[in-house]
Amino acid sequence: MTGGTGFVGSHSVAAFVAAGHRVRLLARNPGDVPEVLRPLGIDPAAVEVVAGAATDAGRVAELVRGADAVLHAAGVYSFDRRRRQEMRRTNVIATETVLGAARRAGVGRIVHVSSFVALGGSMLDENSAVAKSSEAYAASKAAAEAIARNHGAVISYPPALLGPHDPRLGDQTARLRATLRGLMPIWPTGGFPLGDVRDTAAMHARLLTGGPLRCFGPGRFVSTREYLRTLREVTGRRLPAVFLPGAALAPVGLAADALQRVWPWPIPVQGGAIRTCRNAQRFVSSEQARPLAETMADTVRWLAGRTA
Repeated sequence: MTGGTGFVGSHSVAAFVAAGHRVRLLARNPGDVPEVLRPLGIDPAAVEVVAGAATDAGRVAELVRGADAVLHAAGVYSFDRRRRQEMRRTNVIATETVLGAARRAGVGRIVHVSSFVALGGSMLDENSAVAKSSEAYAASKAAAEAIARNHGAVISYPPALLGPHDPRLGDQTARLRATLRGLMPIWPTGGFPLGDVRDTAAMHARLLTGGPLRCFGPGRFVSTREYLRTLREVTGRRLPAVFLPGAALAPVGLAADALQRVWPWPIPVQGGAIRTCRNAQRFVSSEQARPLAETMADTVRWLAGRTA
């Protein structure tokens, strides 16, 4: 698999090992593997590591050689426009490199981790068309989606994800932390699909051996109001916020994106996140998902322990 030191990937490694699979992992920095896997209860010695990037054809060929299944989870999830080239390299070029190598190696089951933003429409299903977007992250995932379909890969569509043990503190976890710190007083109306990373990892373990060609991850549509209300309930904090229509906040998002190009520190307001809430895409998943309050409570508890 690729992306095993990321949020989705590391939890998927844990699910694979728990299911009795032997795991071979591609890692740009092999030294990161023990630090990422030990908190999940995984002995790093139980995982074979191939050093290299997902865009390195030679290393990828070594990774997939003799494999029964491949999970391609490497990806950059960010609405930061400064990472446009990184997203193209990791989300698009690496997808062609990995999936092409897996198909040439005769791998029996190839699973690509996509995103609901790669699809067009307000109500998504397995027949939804690939989206057209000018937003960097969505555009890169849509391009990767087209590649995965061309290779006949099994495709998973995780919702936005929370949960404990986020190795690089991705956008969703960072946004929740910013909310707890009082840095998110204004929210767009609308919402987005949201789930638990552990549920998605369990789904990936099942997809290695069978299941549908396209599978929406465990989760459900959560409005921004419900998001804040649930976070208040699990923390007992007031977390005051104002909700404005996404259309009204669109200029703010554009201004924040422009400022982010020159401002060295992350800005919690992002045009891509505003557009995602405004689009309010929904899908129905047959996968069982744990309650949102449990996911948020576990995420907050982990964040508190991380900073203690």
